[in-house]
Amino acid sequence: MPGEPCFITSDEFSQAYETSSFNLCFKYQTLFTSLHHSVSLSHTHSLTHTLACRLFGPSFSMGNFAANEGLSIFVILVWLGINAFLFVHFYMAFLVDRFYYTRVILGHALSWARAPAACLNFNCMLILLPVCRNLLSFLRGSIQCCSRTAARQLDRNITFHKLVAYMIAFHTAVHIIAHLFNFERFMDAQLEANSSSLPHVLSLIGNKDNESFLNPIRSNETNPTIVMFTTVAGLTGVVITLALILIITSSMEVIRRSYFEVFWFTHHLFIVFFIGLVLHGIGRIVRGQSFDSLKHHDPIKCHSQFEEWGNDPSCPEPKFAGNPPMTWKWVVGPMFLFLCERLVRFHRSQQKVVITKVVMHPSKTLELQMKKKGFKMEVGQYIFMQCPSISQLEWHPFTLTSAPEEDHFSVHIRIVGDWTQALYSACGGDKTGVQDAWELPKMAVDGPFGTASEDVFRYEVVMLVGAGIGVTPFASILKSVWYKHVQQNTNVFTKKIYFYWLCPETQAFEWFADLLQSLERQMTEKHMRDFLSYNIYLTRWKDAEAAHLRVQYEAENDPITGLKQKTLYGKPNWDNEFNTIATSHPGCKVGVFLCGPQALGKSLEKQCHSQSQGGTEFIFNKENF
Repeated sequence: MPGEPCFITSDEFSQAYETSSFNLCFKYQTLFTSLHHSVSLSHTHSLTHTLACRLFGPSFSMGNFAANEGLSIFVILVWLGINAFLFVHFYMAFLVDRFYYTRVILGHALSWARAPAACLNFNCMLILLPVCRNLLSFLRGSIQCCSRTAARQLDRNITFHKLVAYMIAFHTAVHIIAHLFNFERFMDAQLEANSSSLPHVLSLIGNKDNESFLNPIRSNETNPTIVMFTTVAGLTGVVITLALILIITSSMEVIRRSYFEVFWFTHHLFIVFFIGLVLHGIGRIVRGQSFDSLKHHDPIKCHSQFEEWGNDPSCPEPKFAGNPPMTWKWVVGPMFLFLCERLVRFHRSQQKVVITKVVMHPSKTLELQMKKKGFKMEVGQYIFMQCPSISQLEWHPFTLTSAPEEDHFSVHIRIVGDWTQALYSACGGDKTGVQDAWELPKMAVDGPFGTASEDVFRYEVVMLVGAGIGVTPFASILKSVWYKHVQQNTNVFTKKIYFYWLCPETQAFEWFADLLQSLERQMTEKHMRDFLSYNIYLTRWKDAEAAHLRVQYEAENDPITGLKQKTLYGKPNWDNEFNTIATSHPGCKVGVFLCGPQALGKSLEKQCHSQSQGGTEFIFNKENF
């Protein structure tokens, strides 16, 4: 039968798989010949299928790739298609007769400025939506019952937010470069020595009071720099560009991780950015022939008779008008939604939060247990926390480590930065005595918000992979699993959980070991040891470095974690792990959930795309904040 484990783990095949392509083919031919008389035709077919999957994994796993990335790619293609359509449409829109005289001065730089401006409007409409957390949570809950794949796309909101930001930066650069050429050509037309040229004549129209004009540079005693800082369009353009540069540069990974406050405060320049964006078009600097003027003055026929304009009734002097500002129509909806989002967050921040328990775990990990009226959560969700005594503006995301069945909600906070260090001190982490409850800092909580981990109980087989403090969402899941089985909840669809925890040093195990020991003991008592399979790795240790622990290795419990399951050293061999799970659960959909670094995410995602053994489908889910 396809998917049977026989032949897959053969040493001969493993060695052949790692050899060169020539030796590989020769060895397979020899191997098939020797096996021809000892295996049935059906087994030979199974063997051929298995070899094909091993050799050409990606080409035989389009189902996995489509399940993981199909909808995401479709959304990205639609988004890119809309950008391309808007660019081409508005590029062509400024090649019409109404802007004929504008093009006489500016050439095609006019279209090159207006086409990216339309794309900017579209992307600025989108940029706020992925960060409306309450809106996304509402949408996730609404569509989750209909389409799990569609709900998973909402977990990639930050990735899409970044893509839109890059597109805004690109179109901004094109828009600015085109307008720099436009300003130079407007100035050249105004300063034209040959007064009989059409660009200069067009620039002189409107010198009298209350007359329409085409060239926004009205004097020959100025320069583009002065115009840039004295017009609404120029001044707001400079402000928008500076705000965008600061927002993007401060969002770089190195700054965001090392100087979070810099990222946090500069990101709020989006307020300045959107105000400038709405005001940018008020000056109506891009002008064209008015519609009434087009009825009496055909630029195709009259442009060569510009010296007779006004004298010839068939070619009166053209009248010009600016385009009305359009940006506000694109962004008013998202701005309103974001304002509602902020109001909801403010309302939640005013609700009373009571810290019921503070636990100082080893390795400077702080556990806060809290209560809040009306607070309801699901497994794997996260909250944003603010401590007004530390900062009135900073909100930080933390995954909930409690289970929905508990009468409180809790977070585990690793002390790694200024804000977390200040919270650690405020909660008495650096004090030896017991701190009174009234001395604890006031906290504000916004949330909870949905994540990919909410879907964990929708899969029959689950892989949970946590790296370091990234184990926090799985603490909630494992607790909830236990409560469901204690309460004999027959609606639990999940039949098997594979849990992997990767830590660099032994200290990182200390705060979570108690929970695992409790789960291990309780599941042994309930004869459920096969339900949860967990693997703990010390990634910075090698077997040689752990030699001094070998004397205790034969003990019943692991000397590091106190668990019956022994700690492993080094990094997991994900090929083996995925192959083992695929072999054990042929034809199943396996949910792979990660809370950890990007490099690990890429490795697991690649495995999910390429694995195709036994018809097992791996669906990749990653926590994103």
